[in-house]
Amino acid sequence: MSPLRIAVVGAGPAGLYTAEAVLKQTAADGADEVEVDVLERLPTPYGLVRYGVAPDHPSIRSIADYLRRVLEHPRVRFLGGLCFGVDVSRETLLECYDAVVYATGATRDRRLRVPGEELPGSAAAAEFVRWYCGHPDVAPASFDLDAVSVAVIGAGNVALDVARILARPAADFPATDVPEPVLAALTASRVESIHLISRRGPAQAKFTPRELRALGELPGCDVLVDPGDLDLDAFDPTGASSEAARADRRIRDNLAVLTDWAHRPPQGRGRRVSLGFWRRPVELTGPDRVTALRVERTALDPRGRLVGTGGCATLPVQLVLRSVGYRSVPLPGVPFDERRSVVPNAEGRVLGPDGTPLPGEYVAGWLKRGPTGVIGTNKSDAAQTVRALLADHPVTAPTSTADQPATAPSAADPTARRPRLTELLAARGVRPVSYDAWLGIDRRERELATELGRAARVKLSGWAELNRAAGPQGRTTGPQERA
Repeated sequence: MSPLRIAVVGAGPAGLYTAEAVLKQTAADGADEVEVDVLERLPTPYGLVRYGVAPDHPSIRSIADYLRRVLEHPRVRFLGGLCFGVDVSRETLLECYDAVVYATGATRDRRLRVPGEELPGSAAAAEFVRWYCGHPDVAPASFDLDAVSVAVIGAGNVALDVARILARPAADFPATDVPEPVLAALTASRVESIHLISRRGPAQAKFTPRELRALGELPGCDVLVDPGDLDLDAFDPTGASSEAARADRRIRDNLAVLTDWAHRPPQGRGRRVSLGFWRRPVELTGPDRVTALRVERTALDPRGRLVGTGGCATLPVQLVLRSVGYRSVPLPGVPFDERRSVVPNAEGRVLGPDGTPLPGEYVAGWLKRGPTGVIGTNKSDAAQTVRALLADHPVTAPTSTADQPATAPSAADPTARRPRLTELLAARGVRPVSYDAWLGIDRRERELATELGRAARVKLSGWAELNRAAGPQGRTTGPQERA
């Protein structure tokens, strides 16, 4: 019997937890009966763990060490630098593999949909996160932090991360892995005031207490809260906010932290973060770039709907970062629900237009369920998808035999060999980034940290540096090189 071949598109947590689930769930039947190729657009694995976690969160980054063991399993192969829809198509993957799992996450930010949003000085918080995490698609000069006052729109942990990075003392960053150009910009930052704006109240905020408390532990920073914003019944006549606080310990813990800050007099420190609840952005203004943000007071109506109350205020800010959610983008040829921004599925099985599962196609992670949960949520999510996959494709099912030259499978002969993806790519002159090439990048980042006397790692900045570090055994190209 030949091994079951599975392609996982995306080397972030969802994709690598999927590969791990395949290994674990087939172990009882013999792991040598399965092969998993993990395809990734970037030359680096780990997705949001590498490019979406704030650099002052080393404990979360330890997840990369866990995921590394998955990539180093003998039945898993990393194929980096492959852009789905450009370097490899849906049809090619279905020709080469028994099953394909799409796990590309949610990479596009949601918009505020207010006047002035397109002005310079208005940006997605996700882009700012990618900048300070050293994502090669974001130029080091994208943010110069010459703004004195910044507004961060959002009520989740990403918004907290962004506010905390903006408020953190510059002396803290050399001990992180931020690229050198980012370190220079953070060191030269002129930011003094950060406004964290939430459209709803503290009972609806998605903050976790640990992340919220971390904001108040920053040296040299005052955290300010209007006590009136914490009166849940004043803004919610339905009583649902108060009931949620009674039922949910996370909300109660958040309210305790916020109440402490609301009654703590400011110390006149160097920077300040002001948390404003029940406020929504209605307009960004400025002659040629953002110079102010106009916000309106909000409340819930008797039916629990968010409404504006008409009371407005103007905040003088020079940078607005929106963090109001993410959504997935369609993959070429793969079914997509535009309304929900997910691949339609039933327990991970991709559904066609008629609602029936498509043979051999599966989905995991945010692309499957939407941008909900934390990194660890992807583990159980991936396990569910893999259970469906293996129910459809038992590891002992005959599919192919040896690694032979590419030959299309014959419908009349179910034992015909499937072509190998790497052979098809080689015939077109495309060479994926190998795991060894990624290790070259990893090694260079550690060497750079030693040379600079910084942390355990310093991220390389941009596609050119990644390409040099990958060496001749890897191919790294940026979007501009594919255009």
